[in-house]
Amino acid sequence: MGTATKLAFAVFLISCSSGAILGRSETQKCIYYNASWEKEKTNRSGIETCYSDTDKRRHCFATWKNVSGTLEILKQGCWLDDINCYDRNECIEKKENPDVFFCCCEGNACNEKFIHLPEMEITQPTSNPVPPKPPLFNTLLYSLVPIMGFAIIVLISFWMYRHHKLAYPPVLVPTQHAFHIMIEDPGPPPPSPLLGLKPLQLLEVKARGRFGCVWKAQLLHETVAVKIFPLQDKLSWQNEYEIYNLPGMRHENILQFIGAEKRGTNLDTDLWLITAFHEKGSLTDFLKANVVSWNELYYIAETMARGLAYLHEDIPGLKDGHKPAIAHRDIKSKNVLLKNNLTACIADFGLALKFEAGKSAGDTHGQVRDFNLFLTFLNLDIFRHCKLRVVLASETFG
Repeated sequence: MGTATKLAFAVFLISCSSGAILGRSETQKCIYYNASWEKEKTNRSGIETCYSDTDKRRHCFATWKNVSGTLEILKQGCWLDDINCYDRNECIEKKENPDVFFCCCEGNACNEKFIHLPEMEITQPTSNPVPPKPPLFNTLLYSLVPIMGFAIIVLISFWMYRHHKLAYPPVLVPTQHAFHIMIEDPGPPPPSPLLGLKPLQLLEVKARGRFGCVWKAQLLHETVAVKIFPLQDKLSWQNEYEIYNLPGMRHENILQFIGAEKRGTNLDTDLWLITAFHEKGSLTDFLKANVVSWNELYYIAETMARGLAYLHEDIPGLKDGHKPAIAHRDIKSKNVLLKNNLTACIADFGLALKFEAGKSAGDTHGQVRDFNLFLTFLNLDIFRHCKLRVVLASETFG
């Protein structure tokens, strides 16, 4: 082989390798079209010259839609170095049913014609078909699945019941017969017929006193107040419980009683009273933080007087029995709560005393409290329009 022949053969090899790198068909120009040419301010159609770096391959592309069987071209033009377009002489979309059809190819104006030719998936039949299940298997399946499902439901229900029972100790409100047994015997009292073993969650301490502290608490979806007594103050707790459970103690100006409860065992026992919760708190706290008008002061004094007057009344013939006369014996602004509309309601009956015909009332003096803190905020003219002076005077019942 001569020198000239070898040189020609080398040039041929270089040309072939260059062609392999740059692509079989060098793309220089593509058909151009833009359906949004007015919006994008471009030419509508024509021939586009493709430019790229020497190491990038150039292609042509086309995109279109099929609108109710009508072909709608969106764009045509140059496309740069996409491996999916390598060595494709025809512009063919192979996806089954895309929203927008797209194809690309190599070669001058190869996107002038474009077609949709989806690839067909060929499924090979299995060589070992699954044998049909015997009728006995179906019978066992239909019989056992419901039984197993029912058993699982029973187990989950039992677990949830145990978990709920352990998470929330029972809320107890003793009956009159069981109440004295509970005081003497620290063992567990019978279940409550009133609160029905509902969960009670303490949230925050709102006040502290000589007989215990008052918590804001959550009873199901209701916000309540919980007054907690230590075991050594069980007589005060017992007295409050008995006063609240007297007939006729449901009144607008007396704190609403919800229930009683004992928590813990032996020396760790706490005694709880559950009542309605009033966000404004005691009259003492409210007057420290707020300035009241004469009308508000009059209304507070009047509703306090109504509550005390009702406590002092002896009312026979009520639906739930005979309400005896009751002396509070610890009246002060700390033991008066305010509702949202500033209606006063009387609370804290730890020292209260009920009067019964034929029985000694005991010493009703010495522990009698008045509204000294509250009276400093009142004008004497107000007393001409309410029962406050009469009620305070009758608080001693003598």
